[in-house]
Amino acid sequence: MNKPRNVVGASTYQRIKRDIIFGDLAPGTKLKLDGLKERYQASMSTLRETLSRLASEGFVEAKDQRGFFVTPVSPEDLIEIANLRILLECHALRLSVENGDTDWEGNLVAAHHKLHLMEQKLLAGDDSQKEDWKRYDWEFHLAMIAACGSQNLLSLHAVLYDKYLRYQMLVLTYRGEEAVEEHRQMFEEALARDIEASAATLRRHIERGLEHTLAAF
Repeated sequence: MNKPRNVVGASTYQRIKRDIIFGDLAPGTKLKLDGLKERYQASMSTLRETLSRLASEGFVEAKDQRGFFVTPVSPEDLIEIANLRILLECHALRLSVENGDTDWEGNLVAAHHKLHLMEQKLLAGDDSQKEDWKRYDWEFHLAMIAACGSQNLLSLHAVLYDKYLRYQMLVLTYRGEEAVEEHRQMFEEALARDIEASAATLRRHIERGLEHTLAAF
């Protein structure tokens, strides 16, 4: 039985976006529909809809008469994305720490535990699970801001986070103990309901990550 068209479309979108973020579709690559059709087993109409959606989010460029291309990268773009992430995520964190309930605390504890276990593997030299590492990192940051009370804010943040992640994947290096300590501190400050301290740690965490990525760019 064939999958419903909307399910196929969602799957194609998720797969192409994943391949852009993780560098399997390199920046500047021309996205030829015939090649994508074979690679993703999707119809031309699904591919056009998917690429248009990714273009609206900034992961793909649609050029008149030339087709679709993976959006190029630049240090200037990374800096802008990081600054926007600071603006949105720190605001969301303040709201979340102020409003989070017991369920929020429980989810945050679980998310930090999974991330911390993965970070210990990385510190021990095991970098074989890079996608799991970044997924747990995303789940932790999402858990931190999940109680902000604004779906629009969470949606905007998710797009920015993925754009930031694409740069990290292009120059994948690990900051080590410094990043682990920042996550631990941020986590403890959030649970202690120290709004300004947790937001300050988050800002420092993103800024140091930006510096680290720019240095390897």
